[in-house]
Amino acid sequence: MATPDTSLPEGSAQTTVRAWEPWVQLACGVLCMAMIANLQYGWTLFVDPIDAAHHWGRAAIQTAFTIFVLTETWLVPVEAWFVDRYGPRLVIMFGGVMIALAWITNSYATSLPMLYAGAVFGGIGAGSVYGTCVGNALKWFPYRRGLAAGATAAGFGAGAALTVVPIANMIAAQGYEAAFLWFGIGQGLVVFVLAQFLYPPKYKIAAPKKLSSLPQSKTDYRPAQTLSKPVFWLLYLMFVMVASGGLMAAAQIGPIAKDLGVADIPVNLFGLTAAALTLAISLDRIFDGFGRPLFGYVSDRIGRENTMFIAFGTAACALLVMVYHGNNPLVFVLATAVFFGVFGEIYSLFPATSGDTFGSKFAATNAGMLYTAKGTAALLVPLASVVAAAYGWYSVFAIAVGLNAVAALLALFVLKPVRNRFIARSAQPEAASVPVGMPVQSGKAMG
Repeated sequence: MATPDTSLPEGSAQTTVRAWEPWVQLACGVLCMAMIANLQYGWTLFVDPIDAAHHWGRAAIQTAFTIFVLTETWLVPVEAWFVDRYGPRLVIMFGGVMIALAWITNSYATSLPMLYAGAVFGGIGAGSVYGTCVGNALKWFPYRRGLAAGATAAGFGAGAALTVVPIANMIAAQGYEAAFLWFGIGQGLVVFVLAQFLYPPKYKIAAPKKLSSLPQSKTDYRPAQTLSKPVFWLLYLMFVMVASGGLMAAAQIGPIAKDLGVADIPVNLFGLTAAALTLAISLDRIFDGFGRPLFGYVSDRIGRENTMFIAFGTAACALLVMVYHGNNPLVFVLATAVFFGVFGEIYSLFPATSGDTFGSKFAATNAGMLYTAKGTAALLVPLASVVAAAYGWYSVFAIAVGLNAVAALLALFVLKPVRNRFIARSAQPEAASVPVGMPVQSGKAMG
């Protein structure tokens, strides 16, 4: 199928995008991501209230979370194809409608199938927003991919921090059904409005004064080609290894805190006193949010693999502390904050690495295919509950320590040389690839 021609308009004097355009696009993307954050990170607040109302059991309720993540991630390549083909606006509008429908469905769910249907709607909506915003950022910031992907992903990481307390208060005062209903409508509406301001670059992206020295492919690889490259599957494996521990913690932090006996114990930190679980969730979102652009920025300067080694190694250390001292409420709060501070960077480093490795033209689809690793990792979330029931949460933490440590070593000693050789070969484009410099792909319906 032919792709839209987006070469410069005839007679146009403009040759590069205006300096403010990328930043407006980035800001809109960040806000959209903040609106879908609670679909994942706020879920833990609903698990026990749903169980108390319906007695379905944690494992059955957490299956909805797994369905959400699987749907969110594994459909992103399809949604991203529409973005690469038609632009971001229509896909984001569709996503806004779906995330509103998801939480409205959850608010009225009186059976597990209905709860699971809400999870499917939410996954489709969140994936549409997430894949679109990250892919659009990679296209608007080809020389600062780490920072752009990190800032965009930060909205997803930190967005929940602003609403954790209001959601918890509404659940306590009016019930979880009201929280699902009103936050669902509000989040969907904001996303739908912001979609009107999103569009892909139509002109050349001017290089910054100091060009990035990071290795970047000289070829834009089509999605089918990307899937045939061993370096893609190495990235995929590492993504799964690191994401599994983080998703387990995000989905289960409420039950973990209660099982360790620290959930309701007051903790005083920097003059702020709150229950350990509430404080931990708030700090986790803040650290997660700041960690994504921070590590993306760092990776733009010291390299993707070097940054991965630092982040994955730190995550392993934080989880190791949890193994030995997780029943201390202060340690629980601090260790989980550090862990999420370095965990969230996978959502900036892996998309940026994908863009560097496989090119910009099909960046949304290629990054979307890599993002499905999050869905694969989500399959381990229910397994974590089974392991915890048999051996305790410390066994789950120990497994996550090993996965993060191995991923850190793979980044430095395997991925780095493999990717460097791959990019060096890309200087001679394959016949079916798209040489860098062809017109930027954009949307027919976008303005």
